[in-house]
Formats: sequence, C-alpha cells, structure tokens
Amino acid sequence: MVVQQGQTPVPQPLGSAVGQLAGPLTSGQPEIAAPSDVERSSRLASRRQWERRYTSNLRITDTAIVICAVLLAQYVRFGRTAVAEQAMSDYQTAYSAGLVVIWLAALAGFRTRSPKYMSAGIEEYRRVVTASFWTFGAVAMGELLLKLELSRGYLAVALPVGTLCLVLNRWMWRDHVVRQRASGRYQSAVLAIGDTEAVTNLASELADDPCSGYQVVGIGIPAYGPPRGEYLTINGREVPIVGGVPYLLDAIKGCGADTVAIAGTEYFGVKGIRRLIWELEPMNVELLVSPGVMDVARSRLAVRPIAGLPLLCIDKPQYQGAKRLQKRVFDFCFASVALTVASPVLVVTALAIKLTSRGPVFYSSERIGIDGKPFSMLKFRTMVEDADKELDTLLSANESDGLLFKIRNDPRVTPVGRFLRRFSIDELPQFINVLRQEMSVVGPRPPLRREVEQYDDDVQRRLLVKPGVTGLWQVSGRSDLPWEKAVRLDLSYVDNWSMVTDILIIAKTVRAVFGRSGAY
Repeated sequence: MVVQQGQTPVPQPLGSAVGQLAGPLTSGQPEIAAPSDVERSSRLASRRQWERRYTSNLRITDTAIVICAVLLAQYVRFGRTAVAEQAMSDYQTAYSAGLVVIWLAALAGFRTRSPKYMSAGIEEYRRVVTASFWTFGAVAMGELLLKLELSRGYLAVALPVGTLCLVLNRWMWRDHVVRQRASGRYQSAVLAIGDTEAVTNLASELADDPCSGYQVVGIGIPAYGPPRGEYLTINGREVPIVGGVPYLLDAIKGCGADTVAIAGTEYFGVKGIRRLIWELEPMNVELLVSPGVMDVARSRLAVRPIAGLPLLCIDKPQYQGAKRLQKRVFDFCFASVALTVASPVLVVTALAIKLTSRGPVFYSSERIGIDGKPFSMLKFRTMVEDADKELDTLLSANESDGLLFKIRNDPRVTPVGRFLRRFSIDELPQFINVLRQEMSVVGPRPPLRREVEQYDDDVQRRLLVKPGVTGLWQVSGRSDLPWEKAVRLDLSYVDNWSMVTDILIIAKTVRAVFGRSGAY
C-alpha cells in the first residue's frame, strides 16, 4: 500500500532518463530522511568488516582441518615411528606439505570462502567437495605420470576425513551466520528498483527470509519522479520510496544501500543496465537482477552467454521417467527400514491408544494421491471415536486461512493423541502407505477430497507426484503455515524435486519433529 502526500504522476516513458542515472536530486521537493555519508560509510565498513572476519575465520579453520587430515593420512601411511620420531625422509615431508598447499589453494581457487555463497543453498558445500576431489585428482595424475606410489594411502584417509570435516566446518559457520542474521546483524542494505508490484513482491520475499541477509531499505519506482516522502508498507514495515530512475545514484547514498536489486529490467534496457553497472562499480555497490521467476532450484538454472546476452536457461521439472523409478526404490528401502526400527514404538503406541480411549488403534482417512487417485491414508488415532461427526459444530472455530481445518486446541484430541501429534508419532503408519506405493517418503501434503475439488489449475500440479509422509510443509512450520505458503512450498517441491532435496528434507524433519513447532 502506498501512503501518499501528493498526487502521483502518470508514469511516462523513460526515454533519456536512463542516461541521467548520475543526475542530482531535483531541488525544491521533499526528500526521504536519509543517513549521512558518515552513517553509510559506517554501514559499508561494518559489512566489509564482518565479511573479512568471516573469511579469515574460515581460512584458519580450513587450514587446521587440512593439516590435521594430511597428518592423519601420514600417520596411517607411514606409521607412528615415522611421525613421532620424525624419521620420514625429506621427500615424504615435502610431499605432505605440498599436498596441504595444493588443497588450500584449490579451496581458494574455487572461491569456497566467498561470503556470497553463504545463502546459496548447497552451492557452498558443492564447491568444497569439488575443490577437494580436484586436489586429489590432480595429485593422483601427477603421481601416475611420475610413477610414484604415495597417494593411495593419503587418498583413502585424507580425502574422506578432510572433505567431511570441511563440509561440517562450513555448516557450523553457516549456522552461526544464520543466527546472527535472524537477530538483525550481518545484513546487506538493499535498494529495490522496479514497478510497485514487482518490488513489493521482492521486498516481501526478502523480509520473509531474514536469514538470506538482505534488508530492503529503499524502493525506486521508474518514472516516479523525485522523492516526495511516500513509502510502501511491506510486511508491516514502512519502506521509503526514493524516487525514479534519474534519482537512483543519489538515492543509493541517501538510504545507505550497499546492494541494488532490479525487479524487472524493461525500464532500463540493455544500455541502461550496462551504464548502471559502470556507475555502481566505483561505489562498491553490488548489483542483483531478478529474472522474474520464483521457486526455481539452482540445479535447474544455467546462464548461457549467447550473442553477447546472458540468457537464463531453466530446465524442466524432473519427476518423470528414470527419476520416478529412482524415487520409488528409495521410498521402498527407507520405509522398510523405518518400520523395522520403529516397531517397538508402534507396539507401545498401539497399546497406549487401546488402553486409554474407546475405538480402533488406527484411523483411516481418504486422501487424494498421484493423478487424482484416492487412497486410504493410515494414522494412529489421536481423537475420540467418531470425531468426524463433530466437525460441523467446530467449523466456526477454524484457525486456518485456507482450505485446511485446524484448531490449535481441538477438543476432540485425546491426551495420548496430543502427545503423539507433538512428536509426529501418529504419522508413522503412513510408511505402510509408502510400501503400498500410495505415498512417498517426501512429497506434498496429502490432501482431502474436498480440498482437491476446490483446487485451481495451478494447485492441481500438486497431484503430479505422490503425497509425502514429510515435505517442505513439514519442515517449514507445519500447521502454522498459511494456506498460500503451504501450496507454494508444495508446488516448489514438485517443480524442483531431486534426491538431494529429499535427503535434506528428511534431515530437517528430524529437527522439526523435536522442535515441535506447528504440531497440534
């Protein structure tokens, strides 16, 4: 919502406005209250300081890990005497030192310590693994050419131990940064540029994910004109409108931004974007350009420079063919192991339900599966017998904002059932549905028939894959999620599915279950 202090001008074609990016703010117009140059310099210095500290800490811990991994490999390869009594030859010592140097150089060469990859999904870990395997690949090829026989012992110990420790090291530092960002630190100040709808969406997405490290501090709207003290209210926070394109560079200084994010490039054109890049370079300001797509995994994205233009190629979803067979095999194996390991819990739970309330142990509910086919989903019964008959009397107390029915303190839930729901034990029988090939271990939330009947064309895409025992909805808030967010997560999963994603979701599910948030 735009709160105005004057009449908003009708947007005009930019024309030569793009060429006026460095022009001054128009005099005589009210301006947005802005931090001084000293305050902006302080912000930039603070960002550079924590980034340097982060990189330095990573360099120290990486060096310690690589040295320890190589020393361990040296110990295994040459024995205690060679290490403790320093009886190795100068050649062996030089070999170990050289391996450390090459490994650390590879980590630096693959930019594994760059702050920009802290929020890039698994890209940070991928670069660490790639650098490690490249190191040992290069060393192995060198020894093959020189006909040496030293690397096999190092490879068998140093590679797995060192790589695993390096990945865990990244995970711990990343967790530290996430906690800092959640508390409002380690943030980049962003000036978002684009039409009202585009920048509102961009700012809202960044505000919903403070751990990404970007906070919108100003909004520029092309053809808006000079600033007039207006603002956009985004997620309950007022973000000032700093003016149109000709006032962009002065606005960067005014709002203290160290990053410019463009949501839609149609107002700039090719020459305008190039000019903007040149203008931002001496200011040490980062430029981000939104391609206008959402919820596309990095694995599906590739930038292809064609005819001098950086074109974004988006691969199609991968839930068909061999990928589906791969997922089916994984589901069967995982469900079999899960039911076997959890069998004592299943027995105790069944006894607790039978001894504390009337009714069957299991609750069977019709759900809609892949391609719209109905099936009976199994759960441990957590409510009183015939609880469905009381639903009509409770509809007025529904706390969900969409098609779901959820009540935080549902009177139909039994004391044992409340405990089962809190730790998601009631969902363990769904692994039987997985063995029946009606569900998957990971997938969209299994919907009711009445929900599916109200789906629009977009939401129907949820039915292209099997519903899951867990999913993005499970690890992102469960019952606390608004309907629109839950649907978006399901659609994102359908379009971006991969085995790596499934494994990560399963790992996060364990944390979500013990965190108990959104479980009722």
